[in-house]
Amino acid sequence: MQECGDLVLELREKAARLASGTQLWIGLAGAPGSGKSTLAKMLKAQLGKLLVVIPQDGYHYYRSELDAMDNPSLAHIRRGAPFTFNSKRLVNDLKKARIEGNGVFPSFDHCAGDPIEAEAHLYKSHRIVLVEGNYLLLDREPWCQLHEKVFDETWFLNIPLQECEQRVKQRHIELGMTEEQARLRVKTNDALNAELIAKVSPGNANRMINIGKPTVVGLST
Repeated sequence: MQECGDLVLELREKAARLASGTQLWIGLAGAPGSGKSTLAKMLKAQLGKLLVVIPQDGYHYYRSELDAMDNPSLAHIRRGAPFTFNSKRLVNDLKKARIEGNGVFPSFDHCAGDPIEAEAHLYKSHRIVLVEGNYLLLDREPWCQLHEKVFDETWFLNIPLQECEQRVKQRHIELGMTEEQARLRVKTNDALNAELIAKVSPGNANRMINIGKPTVVGLST
């Protein structure tokens, strides 16, 4: 099993070997609750200005946009599924940033339930760009353009789905759901998303990441 410290050392060495003016782009994917954002926070804390984290979660459609969909009830129930993300905007923003070496990106406020614009800033001085999210390695359009055209490395956070579901259930409870509500939410939404990710994404990853239970305090997605 890998340790975060091993990844930190490896990324420092890779950053040092990069040619001047170039960046290493990494796509970190995994099921809900696998610990992607927690691992990203751990790496950022150790690597500082060498690394920037761009969260896919910032591209959730706003709740007002879900309200305007053909079936708003379903959109809210399935929030977190691929169709509830503005994937075209995400892909276009990342492709543009990959070319230019800089950009501004949204993050997501789990308590408010909506994105926060202009929260993540990529500068040319960043040597490593870590994009983390559930669906970065899907085969379908436009998601597939990311692992085909944007990322130099694709990582899949390899955590058993049962453990992921337990983490997500606990997260829902911490955000105010009852245990029964949380269990139902996982069964009818999060578990379905996790099954899709587990079926497709590992085959598009050039590296499987097996790491111990995250220790950083905060939500992990």
